[in-house]
Amino acid sequence: MVLPFFSGGTKGDCNVAKLPRALRRSLLLATATAGAAALASGCSSSTPAATTSAAPAGVVWMQGFNSPGTPPQYDKVGVLKVGSGAAKNVLVLEPGTSAGSAYFVPLAKWIVSRAPGWQVWSVERRENLLEDQSQLDQFKNGKATSTQLFNYYLGYIKDPSVHPHFRIIPDATVAFAKQWGMNVAVQDLHQVIGSARKLGGKVVLGGHSLGGSVVTAYATWDFNGQAGAKDLAGLVYIDGGSDSVPVTSAQATQEVQALDATAASPWLSFGGITAPYAGVFNASGSAGALLDPNSPSLGQTSGLLPASIVPPVRVSNVGQYGYALNVGTSPASLIAAQAHLGTGLTATGLVHGWDGTGALTPITRFATMFSGAGYQSVDGTEWYFPQRLTDDTGAVANGNANPAQGVLDVNATMGHQLPQNLRIYAFGAALGGQGVLDAAALLAQQSHIPAGNLTLVNRQTTYAHNDPAGAYPNNDFFDHLVPFLGQVGS
Repeated sequence: MVLPFFSGGTKGDCNVAKLPRALRRSLLLATATAGAAALASGCSSSTPAATTSAAPAGVVWMQGFNSPGTPPQYDKVGVLKVGSGAAKNVLVLEPGTSAGSAYFVPLAKWIVSRAPGWQVWSVERRENLLEDQSQLDQFKNGKATSTQLFNYYLGYIKDPSVHPHFRIIPDATVAFAKQWGMNVAVQDLHQVIGSARKLGGKVVLGGHSLGGSVVTAYATWDFNGQAGAKDLAGLVYIDGGSDSVPVTSAQATQEVQALDATAASPWLSFGGITAPYAGVFNASGSAGALLDPNSPSLGQTSGLLPASIVPPVRVSNVGQYGYALNVGTSPASLIAAQAHLGTGLTATGLVHGWDGTGALTPITRFATMFSGAGYQSVDGTEWYFPQRLTDDTGAVANGNANPAQGVLDVNATMGHQLPQNLRIYAFGAALGGQGVLDAAALLAQQSHIPAGNLTLVNRQTTYAHNDPAGAYPNNDFFDHLVPFLGQVGS
């Protein structure tokens, strides 16, 4: 996940795997640092964003798993559908930690342009139904100024005269979300896969980062004696997957007890940044960076940004955004938030912008992934991410039964019974690297899937964690994905 920086504008237009535990700790630290940076900024333009000509698209919601204690209105799962409705084959993509369905949209549009007969369905998990996207929608539709956007979500904290404004959902009113772990995620995904299969074509399931752990959990889940992979033609791992070594039952018990405590929040907290602020910072920040790139950054001069991400010269919104998240200038603690966004700050000017020369991931594409520009009531982040889902990834263990699964209600036990004609594509980048490939190869070996069915690509030294989804027009992940889908669909 990336937490961009909602930065200030001037008068005028404001157009607006399961990974190894050490890597997961890096992800949390990255999010915490970036979130603190986002808190410091705001946009002051008074002109509404440019209005798009077409009515914004949105998420299609369907009935999900009936989770005990959950109000019926939240027992749903959504998808953003990209591609022709006449296409029979579907690539279903599961986002990672605190990422929303819009994250995959630019990639999805590219895929369907090059892979005839395929749609891409990006999953929007149920917790996103809790988000108040009202003012963000107004901003993206040109009906609110960036000042109004900032005041609604953040400005009211210091200015009590701001009304109406965003309201935090008290943890006590959503205690039922403490049950939204791997079982709920997999069962919801089962509804999505079932809907995709009704089209009569092939279904491939892919996931980025923690989404890769969900992919393995689904594929190895025991659905009444049948592995989930029975309904799939392929698996795609994007710098994420399942750790083969599970947590112990004692560790799992401690996690459950900690979450069940009355005072415990249902949501993952990023280094003290409580939900939903990480998502609020991300959604508003990326929208500002995308649609008002040239205004001077207020965040830079606020005095609240960590020194490690404050440029030494005066910068614009896009300059601040790029400096903080580009591999060349972003601190090591932000490895999970980075992409190769270009050369760096422009060399001249009173306010320095961003020089995207040499970028793997164009910075405008990066911001589009997280803002959800062009889509209604959705962005590329997840404002409320269930702590239980993070905890449960520790018991997946490449689909091998283990004591922690009984504690965490994880039924991923059929890792040795996957269809032998299943195809698997694993791509390693900076965060998962060779470990992503090794986990995929082990999963195949357990079920005697032929080596010829595997596509294993490691770009750990050249691709940041978010480059596989964002790189354009040259993208090694994409260049192997399209032929992979062609093989699956033939």
